[in-house]
Amino acid sequence: MQDDAAARDDAAEGTTARGGNSPAEGAETAERREADVSREAAAQHEAAAQHEAAAQHEAAARRDAAEEASAFSHPPVDPDFTVAYGDHPDQVIDFYAPREPDPAVLAPLVVVLHGGAWRAPYDRRHITPFADFLARRGFAVANVEYRRGGAVPGQDAAIPAQGGAVPAQGDDAPVAGRWPDTFDDVAAALDALPGLVREKLPQADSRRIVVTGHSAGGHLALWASARHLLPADAPWHTDRPAPLRGVVALAPIADFRVAEKLDVCGGAARQLLGGEGKFAGRLPYADPTYLLPTGIATTLVQGRTDIVVPQAVAESYADAAAKAGEVVGLTLLEDVGHFPLIDPAADACAVVAEEIAQLAW
Repeated sequence: MQDDAAARDDAAEGTTARGGNSPAEGAETAERREADVSREAAAQHEAAAQHEAAAQHEAAARRDAAEEASAFSHPPVDPDFTVAYGDHPDQVIDFYAPREPDPAVLAPLVVVLHGGAWRAPYDRRHITPFADFLARRGFAVANVEYRRGGAVPGQDAAIPAQGGAVPAQGDDAPVAGRWPDTFDDVAAALDALPGLVREKLPQADSRRIVVTGHSAGGHLALWASARHLLPADAPWHTDRPAPLRGVVALAPIADFRVAEKLDVCGGAARQLLGGEGKFAGRLPYADPTYLLPTGIATTLVQGRTDIVVPQAVAESYADAAAKAGEVVGLTLLEDVGHFPLIDPAADACAVVAEEIAQLAW
């Protein structure tokens, strides 16, 4: 019996010596296999998530392109008349009289500030179908032009509705805005408007003015309503709030710091303020989040699927207003991107007109 036990011990030792696994080694091997399986599953999950994100981004880009094409497919609508508010060719306002007005009631005046990242290729012509849309809904409309950044030499400045290509928004895009000219013009236009309306557009009620703007124009609309909050040394500072019924800002570039982080329109806000070296110092003179509370009724209209000026920019402005003690309306539209807000063929445009009407009346 002792010989049999010794034989079994010798056999066990021989098995270990020939490469068999002890219980501890077997457990380690199993753990390694489980870890390998977990890593492989995590890698597959990450790859699937990246693929899904890429597919969603591609779908969003296709949708944005289709929405832009629709908005810019409408031919420009000529105004009833154009009036200069300065000597520069861009210092003009197009006026649209209300269609089928009620002779017993003066029409509210909607001031329109077009977008286009404050860049020269986009002028007021691309938003004239929107201006006409508002006029057909009974508003008097003033479509303001202003000086913008210079065009790239040799670049076709026309947009699709005018027979050209959509201007670039990346590194090859024209510089955004002119400091201080862009702000000079918007201030001058708003200051001149009441007198011009009384003289040229008697159907309009200058006591019922709503300012609206799209994208970069949305920024200018917010800024124009807050000039009484500008630093005292700002040339555009006013002693009292503008006589406005309200502001309806459409997908506005409303917070320059957030826009810069998101690289909205290829760094357009940074360019508008004169570049990186001057960006921070000029924010108090240009960024609407520094100019709160305005005391003027304000509504932001934003598409949830906007990839040009993302929803986070509008939300940041609304948050800043709340911290300043002011309630700003934020209307978020499902399955709507950047351009339907000014596209007369889109349902979102009717929502915009209703938001304007609620403030105007």
